[in-house]
Amino acid sequence: MLRVVIRINNKLSKKVSISQSNYIPWKGYFDSIAQVDEFVLYDDMQYTKRDWRNRNKIKTPQGLKWMSIPVEVKGKFFQKISDTRVSDQSWHISHLDLIKQNYAKSDYFNEVFPFIENLYQSASQFETISKINHHFIKSICSFLHIDTKISFSSDYNLLEEGKTEKLVDLCKQLNAKEYFSGPAAKAYMDELLFTNENIKVSYYDYSGYKEYSQLHGDFKHGVSILDLIFNEGGNARNFI
Repeated sequence: MLRVVIRINNKLSKKVSISQSNYIPWKGYFDSIAQVDEFVLYDDMQYTKRDWRNRNKIKTPQGLKWMSIPVEVKGKFFQKISDTRVSDQSWHISHLDLIKQNYAKSDYFNEVFPFIENLYQSASQFETISKINHHFIKSICSFLHIDTKISFSSDYNLLEEGKTEKLVDLCKQLNAKEYFSGPAAKAYMDELLFTNENIKVSYYDYSGYKEYSQLHGDFKHGVSILDLIFNEGGNARNFI
């Protein structure tokens, strides 16, 4: 399990993570945010179908179920995440209904649902998944008492080509001294490019999470953060 660290917000120790935005992501995503000084939503990347950008899983009595935001994809093969628009502005109604059906018996439903309902109603006003995801991520971070700065890659000038080169360039603009990444990036990332810029590379370790009181059968770690919030309420931060 990731450990909470004390951060000193200066250029000599700045920790940064860069990741595409996800819809109501799992607890590990928020754990990642809590470990750094600035978390950059890399929504200049190409939108990919059947991915985490516009969908996530919740638990139900019938097993895991996807909740997906419908988006416009026909003929838009190379659109960025930031440009991907919602195709049905009423999507939030069905998502709220699913949440009520499957979490009404959770320990903190009555306490937490007004907050979640307000999040969905306000999120329905946004036209792109990038803005919707940012809205949920920022608000849930506040609920979890995570005060990390969250920015967009579009706030900076992406001049370099190549996956690793762009990440390094962003880190340099952020004055980062340590870059945190998911373990899957080891397969493609050229760490030497970071080393050449005196930027340390660290990888998140998502093992060792504690289990909490969870509805609907065997425990599942990789579900939306909503599951943790409904089952543990204000204690949710203790499980990331």
